[in-house]
Amino acid sequence: MKESCGGNLNKLWNKKTLLALGLGQCLSLLITSTGFSSSALAKRGINAPTSQSFFNYVLLALVYGSIMLYRRQPVKAKWYYYILLGLVDVEANFLVVKAYQYTTITSVMLLGCWTIPCVLFLTWLVLKTKYRYTKLIGVVICIAGLVIVVFSDVHSADRKSSGNNPLKGDMLVIAGATLYAVTNVTEEYFVKNGDRVELMAFLGIFGSIISGIQISIFERNELKSIQWSSGTTFPFVGFSLAMFLFYSGVPILLKMSGSAMLNLSLLTSDMWSVFIRVFAYHQKVDWMYFVAFATVAVGIIIYS
Repeated sequence: MKESCGGNLNKLWNKKTLLALGLGQCLSLLITSTGFSSSALAKRGINAPTSQSFFNYVLLALVYGSIMLYRRQPVKAKWYYYILLGLVDVEANFLVVKAYQYTTITSVMLLGCWTIPCVLFLTWLVLKTKYRYTKLIGVVICIAGLVIVVFSDVHSADRKSSGNNPLKGDMLVIAGATLYAVTNVTEEYFVKNGDRVELMAFLGIFGSIISGIQISIFERNELKSIQWSSGTTFPFVGFSLAMFLFYSGVPILLKMSGSAMLNLSLLTSDMWSVFIRVFAYHQKVDWMYFVAFATVAVGIIIYS
C-alpha cells in the first residue's frame, strides 16, 4: 500500500513538474511576441509605452472583475496594497517598453535576466524561501546559457544596429527588471495567501486608472500624432492580447513553482525570438544560440 502511494506521489510530482515547465514556455513565447510587437512599433517611431499596456489592464479589469462580481466574495487583501502593486507594475511595463526606443529586442531580453537575482533575494528576505543547492545550480546553469547568448550576440547583425542610445535603453531595462521582481514576489505572496481572481481584477482596475492618468499627462499628443493603419493597429492589439494571456497565466505558475521558476522560464524568450527569426523570417543566426537554448533548458529542468 505504501509503495502504491509512493508511486502515485511520484507520478503526481512528475505531472506537476511537466505542467510547470510547459506553462513556463508558453509564457515565454507570449513575452517573445510582446517583444516583437514593441520592436515593430518602435521602428515606426511610435513612443507610447503606457498606452501599449493600458488595454491589457482594461481586459484584466473587465474579465476578472466580472468573475469577482459574479462570485460576490469578500475581498481578502487590503485595497491599498493593490494600488501599490498596480503602480509598480505599470511603471515596470513603462520602463521596459520605453527601452525599445533606444536599444534592441535582444538587449532588452538579455538584460531582463537581472530580475532573477532580485527575485531570489526578495523571496529569501520577504517570503523566507530556502533554496537547495540543486536549485542554485540550476540558476547558475541558466545564467551560463545567457552568457553564451551574449557572446554570440556580439557578432550578430542585431547588435550592429544597437539603437540610438543603447546605454539609456539598458538602464531602463535594468530598472524595469528590478520592479518586475518586486511585482512577481508580491503576486506570489497574494496568490499563495489570497485569491488569484481578486489579484488580477484589482491589478487590472488600478493598473487601468494609473495608466490612464499617465497617458493623459505624457502620451496624449503622441497618440494624436499616430497615423493609424494595419501596421500600427495589429502590433497594439497583439501586444494587449499577449499581455492579457501572460498576466492570466503568471499566477498559476507562481502558485505551482514560485517566482524564481517563472523568471527562469522566461530566460528562453530570447532563444524563442531566434527560432522565430530563423523559421519565419529566414534569418541566419550563430550556432551558439542553440547551445545556449539547450543550456538554459537543462538549468530550468534541474531547478524544477
